[in-house]
Amino acid sequence: MHSHWSQDAIFYHIYPLGFCGAEQHNDHYSQSQPRLERIHSWMPHLLELGINALYLGPLFESSVHGYDTADYYHVDRRLGSDETLTHLIRELHANGIRVVLDGVFNHVGRDFWAFRDVLQNGQESRYCGWFEGLKFGGRSPQGDPFIYETWLGHHELVKLNLHNPETRQHLLGAVRSWIEDFGIDGLRLDTADCLDMDFQKELSTYTHGLRPDFWLMGEVIHGDYRGWANPETLNSVTNYECYKGLYSSLVDKNYFEIAYALNRQFGEQGIYRNLALYNFVDNHDVDRVASKLPDPAYLYPLYCLLFTMPGIPSIYYGSEWGLEGVRSRSSDLALRPCLDLGSLQQSAPQPQLPGVIQKLTRIRRDSEALRHGSYCQLFLNHQQLAFARQVEGQMVIVLINAADQPANFDVAVSFENGSRLVDMLNSGETCEMKNGRLSITVYPHWARILMVEG
Repeated sequence: MHSHWSQDAIFYHIYPLGFCGAEQHNDHYSQSQPRLERIHSWMPHLLELGINALYLGPLFESSVHGYDTADYYHVDRRLGSDETLTHLIRELHANGIRVVLDGVFNHVGRDFWAFRDVLQNGQESRYCGWFEGLKFGGRSPQGDPFIYETWLGHHELVKLNLHNPETRQHLLGAVRSWIEDFGIDGLRLDTADCLDMDFQKELSTYTHGLRPDFWLMGEVIHGDYRGWANPETLNSVTNYECYKGLYSSLVDKNYFEIAYALNRQFGEQGIYRNLALYNFVDNHDVDRVASKLPDPAYLYPLYCLLFTMPGIPSIYYGSEWGLEGVRSRSSDLALRPCLDLGSLQQSAPQPQLPGVIQKLTRIRRDSEALRHGSYCQLFLNHQQLAFARQVEGQMVIVLINAADQPANFDVAVSFENGSRLVDMLNSGETCEMKNGRLSITVYPHWARILMVEG
């Protein structure tokens, strides 16, 4: 079976409104500012890192943060025009980088044109049926002469009625224009765990009809991922279960936590063995992982695991330098900064980290076992983890040591004595098997990625 392109993807995630330094509020009448062009100058950096897919957060006309859409058919004027995006995607594609956009279909902002019509025309508006739970007679906290459903009680986010055929048609028409006019390769569905399931199925049928290799990935925080990622609905979902284990197993010096999750998901009886989940250590909604770790040295075993575990790895912009960022009670702005590439390269908190990530992306790209292989745990201790990834004809053994001193691994392995193991992470160091066991030392806060040679 031919694998989907996403299984070979290494994602970079940019939140454009922050990254490009857009104003916080859209006035909805100013001339467009081509701030998206800023991404062009980052292209050499992305290519050097080994990135071949870019996930761009919300891009379409909105009021504040992009998840409060005002118009699905045009690029946010704070980021540029539709032509700005067309040109950017064309250049990304020319450099072998696929593009996935945020699809925000559960709710819109109060400036969404159809909601403005309801505000203006009340019960006479022909768009009343577009919104969930819209009832005249009551008063909303915003002072409207009607009430409506929101996303999680946020009254600036108005829930769409996705059972209304006109609403669906409008959204699918937008998606069609993004595929045909901009040439996008996939969508990340915002709040997929709240989003009408029938709509998700229709979206899947519709997009795969337009482009059989189109990729749909859903933001899912809790629950059984198979409810969303299946042949009828989405290709993938966010792996929040492993996100938690990836950092807290380091914080608590407890690799048993992430090992349990990896076995549950991908081991011999793993419930997601046939899914390529979207793996990350931070994103635009959660604190930067460097702010969560008690010692920045932990970033190295962390990324070694992210790039060798099953699934699709993603880097959040800036985190490749170990940037910190913590959200406040009321704001995510600290997680979504405007970054200057030149000054980052001069004064990064972790100047060695991009080089390590570059090495890891190359190793992953050159190893089918790391991209598509099965997962089998070989060894586990509080700060050490070893596992094998295997496809027919290729086996890779990964040994990770999070401790601050060298660790000796003594691991039973099931292949020929005399097999040579080449360490792809540590410039070709080799070792040999003896009596069905692999005995090897791993440096502090580091890993070995051993390719088994026949």
